Amino acid sequence: MEFTERAASLAHRARVHDARLPLHRRHIALRTCLTVFAPYGLRATYHHPTLSARIPRHLRADPEALVRAVEELHEARVLWLARAEEYAAQRRAGKRSGRRAVPNPRPWWMRSPWDGPARAWYDDPLRHPPLRLTEYVRRQNALLDGAELPGCPACGKEGQLEPNSTGHGRVELCGRCAWARAPCPCGRRHPSVREAACSWQAIWRRAHMGDDGMPNPHRPAGRR
Repeated sequence: MEFTERAASLAHRARVHDARLPLHRRHIALRTCLTVFAPYGLRATYHHPTLSARIPRHLRADPEALVRAVEELHEARVLWLARAEEYAAQRRAGKRSGRRAVPNPRPWWMRSPWDGPARAWYDDPLRHPPLRLTEYVRRQNALLDGAELPGCPACGKEGQLEPNSTGHGRVELCGRCAWARAPCPCGRRHPSVREAACSWQAIWRRAHMGDDGMPNPHRPAGRR
């Protein structure tokens, strides 16, 4: 990541912490941080801390929830940056020695959001892993380094996969986070799960949360 982009991300993190700013500006600063680093995709990564940091529907009920959310994101981002810089150094060394082909599989942060195994998190932001973001990043880094971890590559859930019809074929998905072990056999780009029961506008407004920091029992909040 370029120095200016890092500095901008840290500046937006500081704005989230700044209690002198209006809450809506601190909230927008959190969203801007997600445009720099969102391991579950922007919408699913935003949905995740609404639950893990207990961001209430009305921010004034618990302004510190925004701080909890941005700090979870920041801790995971630090882990990612360290691994991304290590990977970049390895790539530079490989190119100098004549190995210019991109390794396969590509690093987890370079996967296509549309064709990768996490496609479901873009179609339904409520289906992301329940792991804290740091746990997810550590797990993906370990897999990238060749570790053999049990269970779903994304969330670690063990057990049978759930067959799911895509309309063009069938894919097997993790029952907890909808991670696809293999793409649809038709080879076409299409959703792997049904659209979210909660729209992005409703997720952004945290309609699935109450002011006590707990999920609204009358709205879908996602699998935890």
